[in-house]
Amino acid sequence: MTTRARTSPPTTGRWPLVAAGTALVATCYGLARFAYGLLAPAMGTELGVSRAMSGWVGSGAYVGYCVAILVSTVATARWGPRLVASAAGATAMLGMLTVAASTGPTMLAVGVLVAGSSTGVASPPLAQAVARWVAVERRDRSQTVVNAGTGLGVLASGPVAALLADRWRAAWLCFAVVAAVVTAWVVVVVPRSATHVGPDARAVRLLPPRAPGGARLVVVSAAMGLVSVATWTYGRDLAESVGGASPRASALLWVVLGAAGILAAAGGDVSHRLGAARSWRLLMLCLAGSTGALALWPAGAAALLTAGVFGASYIGLTGLVLVGATRVWPDHIAAGVWAGFLAIAAGQALGAPLVGTLSGHGGLTVAFGVVAAAGALAALLRFPDPDTGRHGTT
Repeated sequence: MTTRARTSPPTTGRWPLVAAGTALVATCYGLARFAYGLLAPAMGTELGVSRAMSGWVGSGAYVGYCVAILVSTVATARWGPRLVASAAGATAMLGMLTVAASTGPTMLAVGVLVAGSSTGVASPPLAQAVARWVAVERRDRSQTVVNAGTGLGVLASGPVAALLADRWRAAWLCFAVVAAVVTAWVVVVVPRSATHVGPDARAVRLLPPRAPGGARLVVVSAAMGLVSVATWTYGRDLAESVGGASPRASALLWVVLGAAGILAAAGGDVSHRLGAARSWRLLMLCLAGSTGALALWPAGAAALLTAGVFGASYIGLTGLVLVGATRVWPDHIAAGVWAGFLAIAAGQALGAPLVGTLSGHGGLTVAFGVVAAAGALAALLRFPDPDTGRHGTT
């Protein structure tokens, strides 16, 4: 039997750690990764990026994530959460500065890839830090609160984009400043690693071991990623080109989306009440339904309501995957989180150019409709529920 050392430095409580982790997720996910879709129309116009090309550029963030989360999993086990989490903030800042300085599609693609990679660097160390330094009874809530930082970042990016209008370079520079501040905060707040006597320290795993429900978790995570990417990459484009929304009105979609995502911090409690399988089915139907609804009503009050449903369901689903990974692989948390979030990113990396290609043939409305239908089918997949031994039964 493995004995785990658990250290709680007197200067670091639960909430400072959770707050810093939430801010890092907000920076890496909400700004470095998902702000691309918010600013893509203005960037595409200036840099000569077509809609189909925009999908390939956007997919670079998810490809970068896939590579980065692998490296981060290994690094977290070897050097601890503090160093790797700090590296995530620095990576986000570097990518943002590259995007801000872009002179053409190639440089933009590199910047988006680097910025998106920060999300992969951030996930394993934050999950490991919460698992190590937060009491068991508060762990699920803390994980979902940190994960909901994505909504906070998306919420913050909307007003910046609205205020700066077409000055997208200035927006990215503002995001880079935020990344620098948050990185310094993480360095101060995340505890130094004590001797780690858990399994991950003795033998770094590039893949988590086989476990009941593990393969199923990977499959449902990939499906969720593929369905979500239409709104993240082309949502604002749809609102403006099809719905006729102004740049400021379309930016408001991101504000609502992010605010709803913050409310989804309660996702851990929802899964406790409904069970993982029922929660998956409900949230996935909401994700698919909001994607289809945005295609039908891409502007106005209906679009704002749809954005709210999408934000809450997306953050709720990622929180469900995060908590599910820590339960499926409790002795290999970093590797488990890598598997679940890698699958999400892989689905998004596949989906972004797919949506771009579909939009080139039938328009964005058709592309969103196809993705929504795929999401409704994905809701029928069964989510693993290792706590009860019921792998997706309801």
